[in-house]
Amino acid sequence: MADHETGDGAARAATLVDIGDNAAIADPAGLGLAGFAMTTVLLSLVNSGAIEGGAVNAVLPLALLYGGAAQLLAGMWEFRNRNTFGAVAFSSFGAFWISFYLLVKFWLPGLSAGEASGAVGFYLLMWGIFTFSMWIASFRTDLVVWFVFLSLWVTYGLLAAGALGGQTGAYHMVYEAGGYAGIVCGVAAWYRAFAGVTNATFRATVVPVGLLGTRTLGPLRPRRARPGAGPVADQSRVAP
Repeated sequence: MADHETGDGAARAATLVDIGDNAAIADPAGLGLAGFAMTTVLLSLVNSGAIEGGAVNAVLPLALLYGGAAQLLAGMWEFRNRNTFGAVAFSSFGAFWISFYLLVKFWLPGLSAGEASGAVGFYLLMWGIFTFSMWIASFRTDLVVWFVFLSLWVTYGLLAAGALGGQTGAYHMVYEAGGYAGIVCGVAAWYRAFAGVTNATFRATVVPVGLLGTRTLGPLRPRRARPGAGPVADQSRVAP
């Protein structure tokens, strides 16, 4: 009798674990993209020269809390959704914005102009290389996400080149071009955030995003097997 009860208890526990592991949560991509988009557009307005350089002080709290912390949380929730692409993207760029806040607030003020230009240039170059690798992976998502990562690594490349050149002469124009590329990137990310939230709310494709592959966007969740059914085919989905 004890063995039978123990077996029933184990079965119930396994059922509870299975339900918990497959419990649906909201798609965090909209939050991650919105945080990235707003912070990117505001900083890019500064980098392009559209607004005064002193306005970077307005970017810092946004970078720390919305572009950084909120996007990092979105990345953690994407791990819960078993979405590798979204988890790596949001966690990494959330960390980027937090590191940007620390860089500008605490580290750069102690460097000379030449040292700061070199440090920022290589900092941006490293992020450009990472973004290029994510752009390759984005070929299995949708057209808007693909364009966001394309325009982002172009942004990093231009900003890195301008910074390494000391932002003097032609390099100043290159740096400003990076700012304008960042505006384009941020607007595209904002559109993708709008599309994701709107389509999820209406539960229909109201705002198009243009699929590039056979996989759809959204949280990655396996389909449940029916009792007595054979193995279920992989239903993986990719999201930003």
